[in-house]
Amino acid sequence: MEIHELKNRINDPRVIENLLKAIRKLSDRIGPVRIMHVCGTHEHEIVRFGLRSLLPQEVEIISGPGCPVCVTPKRDIDRAIFLADRCIITTYGDMYRVPSNSGSFEAATSEGNDIRVVYSITDALDIAANEDKEVIHFGIGFETTSPASAAVLIDQPRNFSILSVHRLIPPALSFLLSPGEAKVDALLNPGHVSTIIGTEVYEDISKKFRIPQVVTGFEPADILLGIYMVMKQINEGRCEVENGYKRAIKREGNRKAQKILKEVFYIKDAEWRGFPEILDSGYGIRDKYEEWDALKKFEDELGDFVYEDQGEKGCRCGEVLRGLIKPEECGLFREVCSPSNPVGACMVSSEGACNIAFKFG
Repeated sequence: MEIHELKNRINDPRVIENLLKAIRKLSDRIGPVRIMHVCGTHEHEIVRFGLRSLLPQEVEIISGPGCPVCVTPKRDIDRAIFLADRCIITTYGDMYRVPSNSGSFEAATSEGNDIRVVYSITDALDIAANEDKEVIHFGIGFETTSPASAAVLIDQPRNFSILSVHRLIPPALSFLLSPGEAKVDALLNPGHVSTIIGTEVYEDISKKFRIPQVVTGFEPADILLGIYMVMKQINEGRCEVENGYKRAIKREGNRKAQKILKEVFYIKDAEWRGFPEILDSGYGIRDKYEEWDALKKFEDELGDFVYEDQGEKGCRCGEVLRGLIKPEECGLFREVCSPSNPVGACMVSSEGACNIAFKFG
């Protein structure tokens, strides 16, 4: 069996063994290598299965900004809480306890606001169909969840709007690589996101920054395959984008989903938690659909919204998200900050590096 041919043998222990042998052999040739992944699910599986402990010491896997909940800025949460006294706010469970200057959605609910956890945006639509009050859906997520938000607006529901907090992965990668702050040798790109955007969109990044990239899936063998493939590129002096998840991803991605995104959203500069504003990294709602854009619909009310950043109170989530430190290097980790008492966003979400390190570390 060729080492790159996983097919239906993805969970065969022999595949894992062969991949680890190949990685060790390449490590002996190329020496230390730092590989960043940008997917919370990747980090969850890497830590859950102890993959770092199986790799040579010279191979360092760094967690990047792959958790959409973690990168959602406090300003957007505070803006939604500000509107909660006149609307029903819907959000996903991972967002409910994320700290902001105003507390959190959970704290705002305890003060009498109607903020409801939903499993999908269609649940939010069902709420709107049975309520006279306006419903605002707090639309977070990368390119994976953005098409669902776009499809809903095409149907033009009544008494419903979206506060779009959707973010785009490729511009964040370019930002991380531009200052060279993270100092990485290769990237493992997210499988979920890439089912929508494909692999073609990463090609300019490899050309500009001379960095190997591999899109990979989520089984341990998938992740190890991605590590092997980027190390093979390094060994051969190549800087390309390769698809290690061909059973789910095409180079061109999902054209139908991309068409819906282009129809409803325009690309704008956007703030990320732990980052400065990143150019072309967010989705705004086009004027054609402004009736369902919470920022436009409640523009007058939001004129009274005042935001002042109060800092992170010693939290180093921003550095974790940028791949500069490990969760355990934050002085608050485990001692002060925990899933039951999260100081930063990375401790809340199941895809947050600090939450994962706390549970499995």
